[in-house]
Amino acid sequence: MKRRDLLTFATRATVAWPLAARAQQKVMPVIGFLSGVSPGPYAPFVAAFRQGLNEIGYVEGQNVAIEYRWAEGNYSRLPALAADLVVDKVDVIAAIGLAATLAAKAKTSTIPIAFISGTDPVAAGLVASLARPGGNLTGVSFLVSELTPKRLELFSELLPNRKVIAVLMNPTNPNSARNMGDAAAAARAKGLQLETLEASTASEIDTAFASLGPKQAGALMVFGDAFFNSQRGRIVALASRYAVPAIYQFREFADVGGLISYGSSQISLYRQVGIYAAKILKGAKPADLPVEQPTKFELVINLKTAKALGLTVPQMLLAQADEVIE
Repeated sequence: MKRRDLLTFATRATVAWPLAARAQQKVMPVIGFLSGVSPGPYAPFVAAFRQGLNEIGYVEGQNVAIEYRWAEGNYSRLPALAADLVVDKVDVIAAIGLAATLAAKAKTSTIPIAFISGTDPVAAGLVASLARPGGNLTGVSFLVSELTPKRLELFSELLPNRKVIAVLMNPTNPNSARNMGDAAAAARAKGLQLETLEASTASEIDTAFASLGPKQAGALMVFGDAFFNSQRGRIVALASRYAVPAIYQFREFADVGGLISYGSSQISLYRQVGIYAAKILKGAKPADLPVEQPTKFELVINLKTAKALGLTVPQMLLAQADEVIE
């Protein structure tokens, strides 16, 4: 071989070797985590999501990467954030909440999506059926409207003489109209009157509570909403300031001083979505993974808050509680 040919071969080999080596290396998969809120208040739930991943063998930073996209409470930002994840060609999108799920679904029909949603995913057009989703989406659906009659029943046991109940809802949540319609029907059946309070920003939450007096509401029901969940400290503090008994979707509200919560465990929801995201990375198809729904619901009563409001919680109600905070 001539010296010139030998140099040419050596040069080509030097260029080709890194390319071949990279091709042989296992590329770390990437999960896009899409949420409508801020990261701080959701740290425990993100930890539960990572726990679900770990159970199937994935550890963030070791054999999987997570790209986080937070809308900071502004749901209108979600479509752009979802598009960003699609451009980045993530391997799976974990969509938190109906607004995030709809945004992701609108941007891709090929990237798998594992969602958490507080609505009927069939009625919302997310999946063909719970047992066989049929497309690129699957996940966990926690019950909101379906549990409203139970929450109203709890109020009736605790506050039998209060017939006007305010409902705090986020009008930018795609599920709010359905939730409100179902709540109104459940209230009529129990002879109760509902007053609607709307809020999609922190200042609007303040304004909503300030309007409680003129509405003469004797109690408050807070709908499940990702933004409200991120503002749970503010909402609970305002309920205390205005001395209004309030019932919430999730126990985290009762943990920070809310009166009563009744619903599914958020920690379990996020863990399950982590498990599904990991299964998809291992080759499972969303179309074949049934949508999970919780079967256990927690009733948590904060007795300290009840005493501060001058309320006596009936023993029968305390006996139903999964946890009493004193």
